[in-house]
Amino acid sequence: MELLAEQEYVKIERKVDSLEQVDLEHWRNLRLYKSKITSEYREFPIQEVLDMSFREIGSKGVGLLYLHTIRGVYSYTVKSSPKQFIETYKRHVGKSV
Repeated sequence: MELLAEQEYVKIERKVDSLEQVDLEHWRNLRLYKSKITSEYREFPIQEVLDMSFREIGSKGVGLLYLHTIRGVYSYTVKSSPKQFIETYKRHVGKSV
């Protein structure tokens, strides 16, 4: 299966004990293939993906990448611009960039 594009995202897990709260960052990848998009625990057939969008939070390219599907909208926290990932997806499915 040919990989077309990859975008790193982070899942933040908060652990709280009696003395402190610790944020753990788990780095994962969204992968775009010809027939699907995969994350760590989900797989979306390409025909079920309606669109992608990005909303920057603050500065430095940190923000939320939204995957719009027929099953709902899924958000992924990214710390680098997903512009190339989104453009590759749109070119692949024939949408204007």
